Amino acid sequence: MQTVDFKHFKLKKGDRVLDLGCGEGRHVISAYLEEDIEAIGVDLCVDDLLITQEKAKPFIDKDNKDKYFALACTNALALPFADNSFDKVVCSEVLEHIPDYEGALKEIERILKPGGIFCASVPRFWPEWVCWHYSDDYHENEGGHVRIFLETQLRRKIENNGFKFYHRHWAHALHSPYWMMQCMDWKNREDNRAIKAYHKFLVWDMMEKPWITKAAEKALNPGLGKSVVMYFEKAAA
Repeated sequence: MQTVDFKHFKLKKGDRVLDLGCGEGRHVISAYLEEDIEAIGVDLCVDDLLITQEKAKPFIDKDNKDKYFALACTNALALPFADNSFDKVVCSEVLEHIPDYEGALKEIERILKPGGIFCASVPRFWPEWVCWHYSDDYHENEGGHVRIFLETQLRRKIENNGFKFYHRHWAHALHSPYWMMQCMDWKNREDNRAIKAYHKFLVWDMMEKPWITKAAEKALNPGLGKSVVMYFEKAAA
């Protein structure tokens, strides 16, 4: 389930790309497949990195010297990379988990080259608010969401770190009802027939990618999109 749109992320051959908080690898693997680049994924969770490693194995092209793939376990507040060492940085559905998210933004600015591109996505305010309203268990868990972002608030914080905003879109409208349904019946969600049926629909949609659901999600994203996705360019030196 890819959140970043590479049409706006502008990947180019030879780019060095960091997926910060890569989780199980959806963006770091997708970026590696998209272009001849150096793709690096980092996360705090070793288990997620191991899953990413297994998922990536079938796609690693060892004969292509223009491609490179690597993973590392590290903290977003102390990244083990030199200043101005990446062309692109993705941070998708991560900042809402980090208590000191402004510290993470400073690290992103530090490692990104002048003129480099940063893509940030977070849960959109109103679908996230509905989930919090109906269930504390949804977010009050180890590694869970510690805040709900207002889009304007996050955009301003990123711009204050030396970035220029250039594009925004929303994503995953079809997933918003699923999470709302779960939060409304959190304790019984695994046995709730409606939730299980909707989950099957989402799996079918992700596997089959029919044009009708892609068109429906595109039409619904402006109002119902679960995530807001913003793209920025770091100021030139």
